Amino acid sequence: MNTVDANQIKRRFLIVVLILGSAAFYVLIRYFAVMLNPPGADIFAAPRDTAERGSILDRNGRILALQTRMGNISVWRPDIEDIETLTADLSPLLESSAGEIRRAIEGSTSDFVYLKKQADQSVIQRIQGLRSQGKLTGISIEPVMGRIYPEKNLAAQVIGFTGSNNAGLAGIEYSFDAELAPRDGRNGNQIVLTIDTNVQYILEDIAGRAMEQHQAEAVMLLAMDPRTGDILGSASLPGFDPNDIQSSSENSRMDRPAIWAYEPGSTFKVFSISALLETQAIQPDTVFYCDGQYTRGDRIAIKCMGVHGTVNAGSIIVYSCNAGAAYASEQIGAAAFSQALELFGFGKRTGAGAPGETAGLFRPSNRWSERSRPTIAMGQEISVSVLQMLQAMTAVANDGILIPPRTVSRIVSDDGKTIREYHSAQPRRILSEETARNMRSYMEAGTEDLGIGSRARIRDIALGVKTGTAQMYDPAARTYSETDYIASCIALLPVENPSLVLYMVLIKPMGNYYFGSRTAAPAIREAAEALIDYLGIPRGRTPLVLHPGEITIPVEDIITIGNTVPNFAGRTKRSLAPLLLRDDLRLDIRGEGWVVRQSPPPGTPFRPGMTIILELE
Repeated sequence: MNTVDANQIKRRFLIVVLILGSAAFYVLIRYFAVMLNPPGADIFAAPRDTAERGSILDRNGRILALQTRMGNISVWRPDIEDIETLTADLSPLLESSAGEIRRAIEGSTSDFVYLKKQADQSVIQRIQGLRSQGKLTGISIEPVMGRIYPEKNLAAQVIGFTGSNNAGLAGIEYSFDAELAPRDGRNGNQIVLTIDTNVQYILEDIAGRAMEQHQAEAVMLLAMDPRTGDILGSASLPGFDPNDIQSSSENSRMDRPAIWAYEPGSTFKVFSISALLETQAIQPDTVFYCDGQYTRGDRIAIKCMGVHGTVNAGSIIVYSCNAGAAYASEQIGAAAFSQALELFGFGKRTGAGAPGETAGLFRPSNRWSERSRPTIAMGQEISVSVLQMLQAMTAVANDGILIPPRTVSRIVSDDGKTIREYHSAQPRRILSEETARNMRSYMEAGTEDLGIGSRARIRDIALGVKTGTAQMYDPAARTYSETDYIASCIALLPVENPSLVLYMVLIKPMGNYYFGSRTAAPAIREAAEALIDYLGIPRGRTPLVLHPGEITIPVEDIITIGNTVPNFAGRTKRSLAPLLLRDDLRLDIRGEGWVVRQSPPPGTPFRPGMTIILELE
């Protein structure tokens, strides 16, 4: 045998070995695929580990995050019979174009390609229906446990989201992962928030319209009960849908009220002037003269928005006088001023439960410059978070008692038993009643015709308001920007005995106005009008109707399924949620609102594994 014949035999042998090896590998892969997902198998049958991640609820028990069974959709390329038909059939199911799906399949270096992870039940059921018709050859479904967020974008930054392994990656999902995650075969615990879904809807709607009107880069609008520290609503836009993390950006996922530090501007005068009054560095009747600027020596240090003449503590707040605040700050030493402001919580995290919460930036007084005291007094050269500002305002609202904010009220076991109550950190007195009440009266006067907060005024209830407009620091130019501003407005109501604090911040408004008095104050008025009615805050000039009887509010009973399919007509989407956890039922919910149609009809004999389609309007 010559050398040529020997080489040919070797090549043929290697080819045969490769063919047999590939065939064996294919058979092995298909074996495991069939074992994991045999034809006709119910992918929503109870998995080997049936423990469920705990739900996240709002203060009224409304579900904000829920465990459900989902499926990872994959394709085995050697089984594809017609890629054009396959991609066309998959396109409406995966919400991607046929071209995008084809590129994903053909661009992979592996024969096994994931096309979508954590697809919900409605998608899976439609795929199974097509497979039963002999379509979608090559497509497999891998059952997984996943997370759904019924309210989508609502309070998404507070709630957070989970990863592909169902572990928390952000927000409450991350910071309370140890409580939510199942352990030792037991279901995870439920987290009950202080957030009120209806308040959140109102705030997000108002914030969205303000963001569009003023062409702002971002907007925050929060509501808090100062008596308890409960955050009732926390709107932060732009937002994202935690059901679709891939389509979101890091910017939209940021929980700005907790982790973003900024210079607050003139809203900070509420606290700087309160600190000066409390330390008796100034008295309510101490006067200063504003000629349109604050000067030290021969140079201008700080400009004012107008010439206010003789001002005292009250008129500094009413007119937001920069010069008056700066002159007042000269009456106290740097160390004493710093210490008085630290009592409000500036420079420290509030501990409200948000992961990555910022402490802001408040430099020690021994690092202050000659300009620091007057600049800090008007709300610059100090960085704060929205949560810190809300916390500080509780001292003014509560006659001097500061109450830290909270976003979690309690942890509940899967059988409904309260495991742990979460209360705000220890309240502490930082102001006298006199100082707090004086400041509230100054803020109320700020809503009068000549006051800087007049656009937030409400006809039949007294508000205390302070607005702010802060230049943003430009790190590239190493100076304050002439075009980029932060506009804000903070309010408490009713001013005599506050039960609500509202705070709005607009980042880089680029519309016709950028002042807080023209952009944030009207939105605060709109939010106050809506929440006063929703929360039942008495209006001063609105008569109260006393009803001697009782009102019974019907409670929607829990749906049970016996031997026949029940009548779902009129059921809310929320009442259907418990059925999503059943192992013996597939529920296909379509639309929003109340059930108007169902298939199969009521009275149909119930069979395990049955699919029930509910259409809501």
